[in-house]
Amino acid sequence: MLLSGGEYRESLRRYKPTVYLDGALVESVADEPRLAPGVAAVGETYNFAKDTRHRPLMVATEQSSGAEANRFLHINRSSEDLLHKLEAVRLVCQRVGCAQRYLSQDALNAIYQATHRIDAETGGELHQRFLAYLHRVQAEDLTLGAAMTDAKGDRSKRPHEQSNSGAYVHIRERRADGIVISGTKAIVTGAPYMHELLVMPGRNMVEADADFAVCCAVPIDAKGLTVITRPAGRPGEDAAIFSGRYGQSTGVCVFEDVFVPWQCVFMAGEWQHAQFLIQAYAGHHRHSCIGARAGFGDLLIGAALMMAEANGLDAGGNNNLRERMVELIKIVEGFFACGVASSTYAVADASGCAEPERIFANVGKLLLSTQIYDMQRIAHDLSGGLIVALPGPAEDHNPATAAKLEELWQGRDEIPAERRRDVARFLGDITASDTAGWYSLISLHGGGSPAATSMEIYRSYPLEDKVALVEGLLDRGLMAEQGEGSDQPGRCCDDGCQAPEKEKDGA
Repeated sequence: MLLSGGEYRESLRRYKPTVYLDGALVESVADEPRLAPGVAAVGETYNFAKDTRHRPLMVATEQSSGAEANRFLHINRSSEDLLHKLEAVRLVCQRVGCAQRYLSQDALNAIYQATHRIDAETGGELHQRFLAYLHRVQAEDLTLGAAMTDAKGDRSKRPHEQSNSGAYVHIRERRADGIVISGTKAIVTGAPYMHELLVMPGRNMVEADADFAVCCAVPIDAKGLTVITRPAGRPGEDAAIFSGRYGQSTGVCVFEDVFVPWQCVFMAGEWQHAQFLIQAYAGHHRHSCIGARAGFGDLLIGAALMMAEANGLDAGGNNNLRERMVELIKIVEGFFACGVASSTYAVADASGCAEPERIFANVGKLLLSTQIYDMQRIAHDLSGGLIVALPGPAEDHNPATAAKLEELWQGRDEIPAERRRDVARFLGDITASDTAGWYSLISLHGGGSPAATSMEIYRSYPLEDKVALVEGLLDRGLMAEQGEGSDQPGRCCDDGCQAPEKEKDGA
């Protein structure tokens, strides 16, 4: 059953999570004003699926069940699926800035692959257990949080070496009916308004770390789970013309002897497969990040052009502005093209899941991670300083100042003054506020830092093939200095090379 955004919000009332925000216990996540922009943003992922215009993109048929599911809960089976996912993420992020729910899909696909791999080696039933869970999630149209990043403690030490075992989520007890886990997961996107959390290992493991190699599903209101969160966006701020409506919260999730029944456990000590799960998730998620920041980039492009025109400038006729616009377009479409390439060159996993090609996914993520700052800088260049200098909304209705400020807002005659004012506030909100800083930082580190993506690129890139290319040229004598050749058959020409005869005088 596909829910609407309103039904999603209402579904949150079925849960009674322990959530702390700004030092106080939240009584109702669905009714908390400081979380409303996050609930609204995720709600749009439901609304888009119910909209007949977007249904072909936002709704997919699950191959393992034949049932329809929201795109963000679907297991990708082909390049077409990955392209649809990429476009779906971009589409929703054009509306809300960050859709958040695509993390559900990224985690589900990675766990799908990992459980299949474990069962192929052990002959177990983890994959069938996960399939049953997947079908329930799709049928109930749930939103799942990806709880991967651990508190980590002393980062120079492995999980089992930590003086505080709670720095990593781990298995404290194994029972006939399930496991008991404890520890802390940090930076969980949308944590307070998720239905359930998918707990996953956050690093590669050695045998001594086996208790830390745990993957399971936990309801957000499970006994012993505490979520410590922050407001989503800038709710309640009059100048937050965008982030007052749509935003993203993150949460620290503390597990204190949380019981998980076996039917919701997908890895419990299989430390050899932790790194595979992490790398699979990273590939799926970095692919999604490309679509997300492209959607955000679309907002920058549109708003910057509107602001330039409201200022009375013709971007098409002004060389400097045109070059800035093209530079911004080049950045956004450049990293999005990596996502398209990653989709097109998808790798078929043994499980039947289509995994984004890792090199292109990581190159795209690396580009957006560092170029988000350039995107904002160019938007500032195109817009001018008014986006941070204009007085706040309270002055719009101040009898002593409103008329005077109307002259400030007025630019191009045919563009209403209030339009220029609203676009300026919109740009200020997404490029020059604490929300803008959040977008920059989450782009840099969300889904893996530049160092992590660089490592994956180097690890996955076929460097040996490039060396072989040059070695082949050297062996064939094609890199010899000008005038030198080879007379060895097969080295340059099939029949060997012979120096041409000199022309006779007078010939």
